[in-house]
Amino acid sequence: MQLTPVETLAAATTAAFGDRDVAAIDTYFGPYTQHSTLAGDGIDGLKGLVSSLTDDFRYEPARTIADGNLVVTQGTYYGFGPAPLTGFDVWRVEDGKIVEHWDSLTPVVTNTVSGRTQTDGPTQITDLDKTAANKALVTEFADVVLVGADYSKLADFISTEQYDQHNPEAADGLAGFGAAVENWGVQGKTLAYKKVHQVIAEGDFVFTRAEGDFGVPSIYNDLWRVKDGKIVEHWDVVIPVPATLPHDNGVF
Repeated sequence: MQLTPVETLAAATTAAFGDRDVAAIDTYFGPYTQHSTLAGDGIDGLKGLVSSLTDDFRYEPARTIADGNLVVTQGTYYGFGPAPLTGFDVWRVEDGKIVEHWDSLTPVVTNTVSGRTQTDGPTQITDLDKTAANKALVTEFADVVLVGADYSKLADFISTEQYDQHNPEAADGLAGFGAAVENWGVQGKTLAYKKVHQVIAEGDFVFTRAEGDFGVPSIYNDLWRVKDGKIVEHWDVVIPVPATLPHDNGVF
């Protein structure tokens, strides 16, 4: 029986990145399109990345969300450089193989404004019967508030009673978010979402990946947790679009 996309991903990443089994890449990946800022395109690019990993490389998972043939993983990488990197990976699985990959990684911040880490909080997926409704809510929120920049509608989508924040520069609640936006504006980093490329949902978790500007052209990766029809928690990684990439596929 064919593995599910999540099972395929678990087997593939364990073999390639855990066991450093370069030969297993042919089994689990391909034809492979790479959008990562860190690796070259195709099977050869992936083999080159895995071959370059040092003994101190490891991955600490936080969450996995599956929506059809797309799987989002959130976690922290150790050994890609001198400092740990946290972020999101998006994987597309077709016919039992991983065929496409996007990612965004950022340095781990130990002292955050809210006191929360960039990855802590609930991990168990709930409300599976509300997946479609939660996905529709966040899609509308992205259209109206993020891309449409109508911040007067924030309370229509985000709870005024609970908004747990994991962005390292923002405090909890709508007031904390507002203060962060104001401070970013002073720094010349106005939030500007231009296009949402992916909305991936499972139960109470909805992930969006978008392009826009944050002082410079940027990749927005946001994970939203929905409860009773309102967004109550948020994790994100926002990184600049690199000037050059190790492939010609773009980051989106």
